[in-house]
Amino acid sequence: MTLAPTTPAAPAPVVDHARPGLAALARTTPGRLTTLLAVLVVLGLAFGTAMVVGVQQRGGRLDEVRSHSGPLTVQAQQLYRSLSDADATAASAFLAGGVESASAARRYQQDIAEAGKALATASNSGGTNARVVQQLTSQLPVYTGLVETARVYNRLGIPLGAAYLREASGLMRDKLLPAAKSLYQAETARLADDRSAAAGFPWVAIPLGLLLLAGLVVGQVYLSRRTNRVFNRGLLVGCAAAVVALLWLTVSWGALASHLGSARDNGSAQVEAYAQIRLTALQARADESLTLVARGNGASFEQDFRQRMTDLVGSDGNGGLIGAARHGADDAQRRQLDAVRKDVTDWQAAHAKVRSLDDGGQYPEAVKVAIGSGSDSAADAFGSLDRHTASAIEAANARFTDQASAAASSQTGAAIGLGVLAALCVVGTAIGLQRRVAEYR
Repeated sequence: MTLAPTTPAAPAPVVDHARPGLAALARTTPGRLTTLLAVLVVLGLAFGTAMVVGVQQRGGRLDEVRSHSGPLTVQAQQLYRSLSDADATAASAFLAGGVESASAARRYQQDIAEAGKALATASNSGGTNARVVQQLTSQLPVYTGLVETARVYNRLGIPLGAAYLREASGLMRDKLLPAAKSLYQAETARLADDRSAAAGFPWVAIPLGLLLLAGLVVGQVYLSRRTNRVFNRGLLVGCAAAVVALLWLTVSWGALASHLGSARDNGSAQVEAYAQIRLTALQARADESLTLVARGNGASFEQDFRQRMTDLVGSDGNGGLIGAARHGADDAQRRQLDAVRKDVTDWQAAHAKVRSLDDGGQYPEAVKVAIGSGSDSAADAFGSLDRHTASAIEAANARFTDQASAAASSQTGAAIGLGVLAALCVVGTAIGLQRRVAEYR
């Protein structure tokens, strides 16, 4: 009997006892909770980092406004004013003939000293204005040398002094004042950039915070449906911390932006407006004096004077720089501007008298009305205008400083407080979700 070969039995199927893959695990409730935990922790850390870094960056730019760009703008404006005043004072003092008054000499020397101090400050600050500062530093001694030569000839009664004074004034107008104006504009632009950056909206932190809050709410709803528990305490803590952080961030930023906006509108913008009025008046004063110094050859200076008056009050007497400054000014500022406008009107009347006397061959009388101390003199009207604008500039600078300080105060403790709230949000969220995950193990 023949035995048929036996067929070997098929191997038993291998049962895969390996753990399910990540994709399958992610579809389970523990996997979903773990994913939610990771996402919320990452969002919480990103939110906290964005808040703290943003507050520190805005604080740094605010410090720049308060301690660097703000003071440098004031110094640049002071330089511009000092140079303009020196030119006007030198021309007025020259008209006195012989030895000028002690007050005029003192004012001129003070202007030159203040200009030198402002230049030293600008030079030490570095930045991109080194070339302009160097130009001013090298040419200011040339100007003072020309003025001193003019004064010497004037004391000796030599007419050549007038030529030196006109050359000095030409150097001031063609070189020094344009350079000083360029420096002032550069510092003003830097101040505006720092102020804008300090008041910048937290575009990164707030969207992250809202996304985090939405994730926390979604997580709370998901847990409520899965566990039949109304609230998860950890997520509640995280939600509360996120809400408080968002409110703190929004309110502190709003206060910062509001104070810096007020510093701009009621401070630096007003300083710039009054400074332009004052500087234009100073140049007009120099034109008025140089017209007389030229002794019949000052038609160009007279034309410049009239243009300065138009710049100040417009062709109708109600516009110009003074009219523009009234837009956006409050009642107190409008009263200051009205006083300045009256000074211009009085000055124009006095100047008309000066020109009438000079054109009529009464030169000594014209000089007396131009530089005398009488209440109807051009010097008195100009002096009143200069005092009014100086007072307004000082008040506007004080408002700028006060608002910048208030902006800094609004950020006190923000970086630490927001960091603590973000940490509390992350820890609360992690604990709340981790406990639910552990229940499935």
